[in-house]
Amino acid sequence: MKYISTRGQAPELTFEDAMLTGLARDGGLYVPSEIPQMSHEEIAALAGLSYEETAYRVMRPFVGDSFTDEEFRAIIDRTYAGFGHAARAPLKQLSPNHFLLELFHGPTLAFKDFAMQLIGQLFQTALERRGDRVTIAGATSGDTGSAAMEAFRGLSNVDVFILYPHGRVSEVQRRQMTTPQDANVHALAVDGDFDDCQARVKDMFNDFDFRDGVKLAGVNSINIARVLAQVVYYFSAAVSLGAPGRKVSFTVPTGNFGDIFAGFIAKQMGLPIDQLVVATNQNDILHRCLSGEGYYKGETKPSVSPSMDIQVSSNFERALFYAYGQDAGAVAQLMDELANGGFDVSQGAMQALADTYASGRASEEETLATIKSEVAASGELLCPHGAVGVKVANEHRKADVPMITLATAHPAKFPAAVEDACGIHPPLPPRMADLYERSERVTRISSDLATLEAHFRKNIAN
Repeated sequence: MKYISTRGQAPELTFEDAMLTGLARDGGLYVPSEIPQMSHEEIAALAGLSYEETAYRVMRPFVGDSFTDEEFRAIIDRTYAGFGHAARAPLKQLSPNHFLLELFHGPTLAFKDFAMQLIGQLFQTALERRGDRVTIAGATSGDTGSAAMEAFRGLSNVDVFILYPHGRVSEVQRRQMTTPQDANVHALAVDGDFDDCQARVKDMFNDFDFRDGVKLAGVNSINIARVLAQVVYYFSAAVSLGAPGRKVSFTVPTGNFGDIFAGFIAKQMGLPIDQLVVATNQNDILHRCLSGEGYYKGETKPSVSPSMDIQVSSNFERALFYAYGQDAGAVAQLMDELANGGFDVSQGAMQALADTYASGRASEEETLATIKSEVAASGELLCPHGAVGVKVANEHRKADVPMITLATAHPAKFPAAVEDACGIHPPLPPRMADLYERSERVTRISSDLATLEAHFRKNIAN
């Protein structure tokens, strides 16, 4: 299995090399050179299996020769051993034919754990085998950072630097990043918004002297291993509701497009998905683009669902690559136009996107109202991101097709917003009950590239 860049000017890589590289050297994102297929019988055979066994069967074709069968099984077993639910990703029924996929039972209470815990184990195994060390740079709008720190903290061959927008994440999200005491993890509170953080990480990858000097690696959703790990729960959820014998639909609250792109991969593999619905908050650039208005950056407005406060959705480049018939030159041109503010999508590509994705948005008021109404209707307490998903899902549901809405974070990560909406203060799970009492380690820093690179060099372990 080989991986190619969406911009066509970087060498093909193996799974292991694509994972360790993160961003391609031409600025593009890696995708599989071909998407493996699963037959009707192979999908049906997933029924009743453990999450770990499902993960092995779904992901194994993507891994190729990078890891042996025994290595990969052991990695998967270690990955999900610390999750707080035996099913790993359980389904809850909200109403007739509407289900919530709970993706917050991992160590940091967010869906990022499904991929980040796996990447931590994959990196550790690969780097030990190579006798190598890397520096991980990541940007986060809230959840990726803590998931990365939890996955890599204490490892001897990895330094982790996480950039997050100062004052624009919830207190729980911040403390999850600033309270780990391990010397190899570093929280950087950047003056700016998430798009600034993400842009500086991409700038570091495109500064080849710095990139090679510190052996830079990325674990944001630009990393293809992240996307592939998320494909698994589409299969586990769909099969539990009758796939492949019946179609299912998914609604995904998303800002960076990685989680919903994983659904696209699942569909291309053969999973009978009827609708893939993109749910956005008031920062609705994805909904506007999918509605035919082009992809034009605007001001990022702080919201009660801060993990979606994004104007530059990095994984949307992968969606465009397939919508443009894998024309890397066209994608590279669009990304050049994006640097100058945005672009229009061609008629043919727009039709391809419309054939694959539906979309909707939820305002701040609608998000809070959905939290309140869902507690009354089903007793389910939603985080603001899940509420965005449920609101949009209800607008797209069909009577004869089960709808699965992804609950991407635990409500306790956003206690103020949840309490404002419904009067209930969601408590942290017992294992995190002392989070507010832990001491914090954080560096406030400007978004200047030279300043950030100097900080990395000074703090990397020798």
